[in-house]
Amino acid sequence: MSWEKEIEELKLRQRLAKKMGGPEKVARHVNAGKLTVRDRIEKVLDQDSFEEVGSITGKAEYDDAGNLVDMQPANLITGRGRINGKRIVIAGDDFTVRGGANDAGIREKLIHVENMANTLQLPLVRLVDGTGGGGSVKTIETEGRTYVPAVMGWEVVVDNLSKVPVVALALGSTAGLGAARVAASHYSVMVKETSQMFVAGPPVVARTGEVLTKNELGGSDIHTRNGAVDDEAKSEEEAFEMARRFLSYLPPSVYDLPERTPCDDDPGRRDEWLIDAIPRDPRKVYKMRKIIQSVVDKDSFFEMGKKWGRSIITGFARLDGWPVAIIASDPYHYGGAWTADASQKVLRFVDLAQTFHLPVAHLVDIPGFLVGRQAEDQATIRHGVRAMTAIFQATVPWCAMIVRKTYGVAGAAHMNSSRFNLRYAWPSGDWGSLPIAGGLEAAYKSELEASDDPKKKLDEIEERLNLLRSPFRTAERFMIDEIVDPRDTRRILCDFAEMAAPLRKTGVSSFGVRP
Repeated sequence: MSWEKEIEELKLRQRLAKKMGGPEKVARHVNAGKLTVRDRIEKVLDQDSFEEVGSITGKAEYDDAGNLVDMQPANLITGRGRINGKRIVIAGDDFTVRGGANDAGIREKLIHVENMANTLQLPLVRLVDGTGGGGSVKTIETEGRTYVPAVMGWEVVVDNLSKVPVVALALGSTAGLGAARVAASHYSVMVKETSQMFVAGPPVVARTGEVLTKNELGGSDIHTRNGAVDDEAKSEEEAFEMARRFLSYLPPSVYDLPERTPCDDDPGRRDEWLIDAIPRDPRKVYKMRKIIQSVVDKDSFFEMGKKWGRSIITGFARLDGWPVAIIASDPYHYGGAWTADASQKVLRFVDLAQTFHLPVAHLVDIPGFLVGRQAEDQATIRHGVRAMTAIFQATVPWCAMIVRKTYGVAGAAHMNSSRFNLRYAWPSGDWGSLPIAGGLEAAYKSELEASDDPKKKLDEIEERLNLLRSPFRTAERFMIDEIVDPRDTRRILCDFAEMAAPLRKTGVSSFGVRP
């Protein structure tokens, strides 16, 4: 009367599933420099924490007596595990089984794992390799028909973006739905050389007349610079560590708050070199990342999207242990001006901070929107206004620290001035509707035309106006909260993080992440 026979069959099915695509295909996969899906899951999760769901799904073969002969496992492995001790949901594509194509998949499994994260309110990690549940023309023959395209369960994918942290690691050639699953995430990583992402791969593209290699068509150097993917890793192991670190700053879901961690970095620490950080010559650049590293908790800055929208720096950090979102300008690129790409980057990052209740600290040096024909061709003003709208819609606590320039409409987007936010400035603060040097000729046209020496007159006007540019003049009218010593920035920001902590509200934001 024992059920031992059935348990033995269960163990057999599980052993067959762990063969994945078979020795030959597994060897080919590994020889290409990639880990198997089961090795990937083991490495990204805490040791021995994986609890598989759907371990024996697949297509089985039986003999005439109905006995199991063999089984092709489903090419998606799903389950739950832990990262940094916290429970997460994970889904990994198995490229060794039909390259991840739909005709080897179990569609319900893909939908189930998205629902699992959504219902259990747990972060979701996708390890994408292949078409990720997408189609294959071979399906026509195996199914004996074609079908009208539909992505079943996509509404849950979209809903997850507003509910739980979603990480997508592109670990091989991803196309179609696989590429869409990478893009529909809060944080995505590709592995240099071994990862590619495209709407359709080289064989399909070749039919249009473009003959390209995988990396020429959709390598990491392309997609980490166009904003489709956030970051590039040198190896799969580095990608796993980046995913683990990203999740460490976020709550399990929007129904929780980001956790404070122990901190042994004195919130009152003053780095003396900050008094000299900003050059007096406004045309000279400086290293904003060095400033960020100085004012946040030691080694806590985690940058996202470094290679895209490069005049803006975005990432997470900790201030006296409190997790915060950091936005900053990088004067090494367009002087910190907001380009179309930078504006899109701001919008996406502000949405992320709003969704997961992260206060924002903004280190400001914005000379305005990028100007010129290229900027107009790229619809910079449209993307810039969308970024400004995201900032004005955000309700998370916000602290702006103006370190140098704040000009024009883009400069006005350094915070939502219609609600209470904290705003400080360094003595190097320089602001206005537009820089003096760029507007003198237009503003004083008649006076210059009437002068016997227009060049001398222009210099006189500029010198006269420069006397009025001091940030102290602005502070006299209380148009800035406080002019501060740059060396006190860390103390001020840590104080902001502590004040902001009880103001954070759980729940779904009034607007969701726009992928």
